[in-house]
Amino acid sequence: MREDVESLDIRDVTANWVNAVVLQGQIDDRIKALADLAHTPLFFGRLDYLHAPGADLAEGAGGEQFYIGRRHVHDADGDPMVIDWRAPVSQPFYRASKADPQDIALRRRFGYTGGELTAYEDEHLSDPAESAAVSKLLQQEIERPRVGPMRDIVATIQPEQDEIVRSGLSGSVCVQGGPGTGKTAVGLHRVAYLLYAHRERLARTGTLVIGPNRSFLHYIEQVLPALGELEVKQATVDDLVAREGLEVRAADAAETAVVKGDARMAEVLRRAVRSHVGTPVEPLVVVRGSRRWRVPAYELEEIVSELLDRDIRYGAARDALPQRIAHTVLVRMEQAGEAPDDRVQDAVARNPAVKAAVREVWPAVEPAKLVLRLLSDAEFLAAHADGVLSDDEQKLLLWPKPFRSVKSAKWTAADLVLIDEAADLVERTHSLGHVVLDEAQDLSPMQYRAVGRRCTTGSATVLGDLAQGTTPWATRSWDEALAHLGKPEAVLEELTAGFRVPREVIAYASRLLPVISPGLAAVSSVRETPGSLVVSEVAATDTGAELTAAVVAACEDSLRYEGSIGLIAADARIPELARALQAAGLPYLAPGEETTERARLTLVPASLAKGLEYDYVVLDEPAAVVSGEPDERTGLRRLYVCLTRAVSGLHLLHAAPLPEALA
Repeated sequence: MREDVESLDIRDVTANWVNAVVLQGQIDDRIKALADLAHTPLFFGRLDYLHAPGADLAEGAGGEQFYIGRRHVHDADGDPMVIDWRAPVSQPFYRASKADPQDIALRRRFGYTGGELTAYEDEHLSDPAESAAVSKLLQQEIERPRVGPMRDIVATIQPEQDEIVRSGLSGSVCVQGGPGTGKTAVGLHRVAYLLYAHRERLARTGTLVIGPNRSFLHYIEQVLPALGELEVKQATVDDLVAREGLEVRAADAAETAVVKGDARMAEVLRRAVRSHVGTPVEPLVVVRGSRRWRVPAYELEEIVSELLDRDIRYGAARDALPQRIAHTVLVRMEQAGEAPDDRVQDAVARNPAVKAAVREVWPAVEPAKLVLRLLSDAEFLAAHADGVLSDDEQKLLLWPKPFRSVKSAKWTAADLVLIDEAADLVERTHSLGHVVLDEAQDLSPMQYRAVGRRCTTGSATVLGDLAQGTTPWATRSWDEALAHLGKPEAVLEELTAGFRVPREVIAYASRLLPVISPGLAAVSSVRETPGSLVVSEVAATDTGAELTAAVVAACEDSLRYEGSIGLIAADARIPELARALQAAGLPYLAPGEETTERARLTLVPASLAKGLEYDYVVLDEPAAVVSGEPDERTGLRRLYVCLTRAVSGLHLLHAAPLPEALA
């Protein structure tokens, strides 16, 4: 298929060089999409239908056989050899069961090792004599060692996951899923499915995957290309709200960040933007040739009031104002017997007197300057936060020492979200066709609004786990979060079957749930792995050298096993552990760097562990992880995240007492 595309000659089919460049670009993209992937088979399953799909069953039409793979593959004659996993005919591979065979006689799963076909497994779904059984190949695929970036799960998608993946484009979906339930993979595969089912529409409107940090995005960046989807953009929330010339050079205290992230700030900003609109006090006189046309101040005030009442964007109203004034002048002209047309109205709208009146009554607003004034000017803030924010909250917002200009200000990440909100009040933010928001539980209400602005005319897939909320402003309920996102009608789905974390490990971590997220269902892991949890207490002196030495020894021990190793520790402990690993001659990677057969150990600060996974995890001093957060509940949630990163085994080492729930 790739050779066919490479051999295309476009010299005689392009009318000009522009068409040639565009067509060649499309050909290059197609060649990239058809690239061979190392160790990735073209097919992973087979379906034998009892009857040909779409045939009249009463006529007794014969069955048909389909191989299922990551993408469509055809032979030299154009006949299909492998069917794309997203095609309707492939759906029974994920949904069919002994209870509901869906006209499937046989489902075959293929096992591969390094791209070589090594095994296969058959299920005769329509044979009543054969009992249902757990797929061993499915289990082996889930437990396969993780080296390198995150991989797709097309061979192991479960029925409840497939329902979410194949849900329609028109509706938004929110997925609550505990550790190891595959919610991130479900979100990415949903994007791939939507691009397959609605390619032309999403090609026009665009798709975006939003993750919590760069390390996470780097970890997941190969999933969609492996499925042949190369055009999906990825970003963090900070990337979305970034503005040219403004750098994040400071960090807010937790209590200040909570206020800046509160949804009430949207009303404060709205008031501040609208406060720039003035009341006309002088009549407007427009001179055209020998005639003078006068618009009284009260008529100008009526026009301004009408635009304010329409509650449209500040910039759109400012653009409309000169045309509304010009229309009033044209009415005067018609009453005087003239016959002006649209060209005359446009000329009047550009008249210096009209432009001066617009600048006076409806001045331009620069979002960054507006936020700068709100955070610098106590009187300006008080005037627009009255009845919205308390006096104490207003004091938290104000800079101790005001900055002179937008460029000299030490902006924080929360400040840029406020500027983004102000910018949207002035000019509407461009909306995409579909947005996937992962680790959503950590967003503030104002960050939800920033994401929601990017999909006002599209849909969203929201992924998260309330128990893993590790910010002071973490989401309390999905209903509240979806309201801030502007998608209150989104369908809430819950994934409770765990496929990644061993049963012993997730059960241990779930002891924290009654404290960190009461009422949330614990994950029920399908994987029982005896010996996967080891908890070691280390007798340590004040220096803590014994604990560090024990942690390094645990890393050395873990490296005896196949797969990736993650050493997770409180951020404050990272420098000491880094020195100890270097002294022991153990090379290590930073989060987001790709593991290889030679470099399999990653040193992970607890603050960056979310969303990552490793075959074996060594967890250093849980008490330090908890104490590294602003409050105990947030600290225990951070610990819950760290405890649930392991796929095959977790070794926890501590010198200080464990949290009460784990002791």
